[in-house]
Amino acid sequence: MPGRGDRGTPRQKPKDARKTLLRILKYLGKHRITVTLLVLLAFLSNLGNLMGPRLAGKAIEATEAGTGNINMNTVVHYAILMAVFYVGSNVLSFLVNIGMARVGREVARSMRQDIFEKLMRLPVSFFDCNQAGDIISRVSYDVDVLSTSLSTDVVQIITSLVTVLGSFTMMIIISPPLVLCMLFTIPVSVFFTRHMSRKTRPLYARRSRAYGVMNGFAEEMFSGQKTILAYANEDEMNARFARINRDASDAYYAADRLGMRMGPTIGMVNNFGLAAIGMGGAVLYMLRIVGLGQISSFVLYSRKFSGPINEISNIINEIFSALAAAERVFQMLDEKEEPADLPQAVTLEDCKGQVELEHVSFGYTEEKVILKDLNLKADAGQTIAIVGPTGAGKTTIINLLMRFYDANDGKIFVDDREDREYTMESLRRAYAMVLQDTWVFRGTIFDNIAYGKENATMEEVVEAAKAARIHNYIMRLPEGYNTVISEDGGNISKGQKQLLTIARAMLYNTNMLILDEATSNVDTNTERQVQKAIRNLMKGKTSFVIAHRLSTIQNADNILVVDHGDVVERGNHESLMALKGFYYKLYASQFD
Repeated sequence: MPGRGDRGTPRQKPKDARKTLLRILKYLGKHRITVTLLVLLAFLSNLGNLMGPRLAGKAIEATEAGTGNINMNTVVHYAILMAVFYVGSNVLSFLVNIGMARVGREVARSMRQDIFEKLMRLPVSFFDCNQAGDIISRVSYDVDVLSTSLSTDVVQIITSLVTVLGSFTMMIIISPPLVLCMLFTIPVSVFFTRHMSRKTRPLYARRSRAYGVMNGFAEEMFSGQKTILAYANEDEMNARFARINRDASDAYYAADRLGMRMGPTIGMVNNFGLAAIGMGGAVLYMLRIVGLGQISSFVLYSRKFSGPINEISNIINEIFSALAAAERVFQMLDEKEEPADLPQAVTLEDCKGQVELEHVSFGYTEEKVILKDLNLKADAGQTIAIVGPTGAGKTTIINLLMRFYDANDGKIFVDDREDREYTMESLRRAYAMVLQDTWVFRGTIFDNIAYGKENATMEEVVEAAKAARIHNYIMRLPEGYNTVISEDGGNISKGQKQLLTIARAMLYNTNMLILDEATSNVDTNTERQVQKAIRNLMKGKTSFVIAHRLSTIQNADNILVVDHGDVVERGNHESLMALKGFYYKLYASQFD
């Protein structure tokens, strides 16, 4: 089976297989009654199977050579009993398999729900540091591997344990001397299995990580396919994928190559045991200690005894593969969530829109500080523009305002109260956002515009779309506002997606607004129209605008010029142009 994904590459054993197993059992505990019933049915099924060799021996004893008599009634009697036990056993086995498949499905559903809810509580920093492909791999493939293991391996282990113990007990009852002939195979099998499990477990973990790297790379390439084609860089991407694919294939082969040694080796050891039973049985038969029927039953039980040991050795590989997948799932479930609201946190209601930053410093890592001692005050209804070169820290300011990250030093106030004193949900709901990276989801145009406002009416959505200058385009579509947008808006242009997100913000009536390059994906003519709509949207709202096109922020009340995390200039457009400093040079470079 292909591995599950992770981003690292070094070989590494699961950190705590026992803890992982206990957490899996907690999920199974929700179905304890069903699982207990299924275990009982599996036990009864295997008991029925164990009766077959004993009954076969009895039938052989009824026709044993040398007596000159064949008791057909006895033979038929035992044959009918064997048929009843085997049919009943297989019916119970079928019910157990169906039941465990249902349990595995429910565990997978519950686990996926927990993962998705966890993802909704994780901070933005988690998604900044993890590939989308790796996250998807954990949500889907890793959970599938675990579900499959629960559906099949658990039943197989129960079946194997009952068969091994039952067969061994029956062999002791039939002939203790013959048991001695095969005892040497038991410790050899056990020690070899333990030795191999220690060697295969890290290889399965390595395999999971290698496939995660491949999934992440593939996801990135699919999303950037147009860029790859535009730069005619297919050969380079093929070569890179070939290297990653080779690593994944090598990891897969290394794990399976070692794991596949277990079955044949255990089978060989068991065959030696069977040969010993044959020789020992012949001697005991000649000494008239055991009969042919007993020998026959004993041989059948020895095969039942050795078969599950061989199967368990193979199942162990799949179990460790499932444990590696489960461990990756639980690692995600254990990720640090966004900071909890303070006990005394209050809901931000009727927000006026007064925002102030006092001596704020922040860095995504301790080694690199992005913002240094930033001070900013925005009175209610003011427009604050933030300009500067790429990497200056403009978007970082937005991240701090929305509390996607918390400042390392300093404080941020909203309506004269520190932002940490508000609940996270109410603080973020106080802002409407239009970002450069547009996001639309698979659904109707109506649903996408009404995303932020519960129970929005068609009239409200249409009004917002008209204000965003996209209503006429929508009405030209075959289904109008009921037109379904494909996944990630693949069937509409970037400019149209931008206008939809602007309409969404217009419908989402708040007193604070964030615009991060909100018109970057529209043409110049459309931009003029949208700018009029945005100015209407901004009336009476505290607005924070990030813009590279300086012509769009000339009417801002206050312009912050940021460079390398420092505010190097501030003021309105006229005062900054009069300084003929950094802002003047930026403006001149665009209108030279």
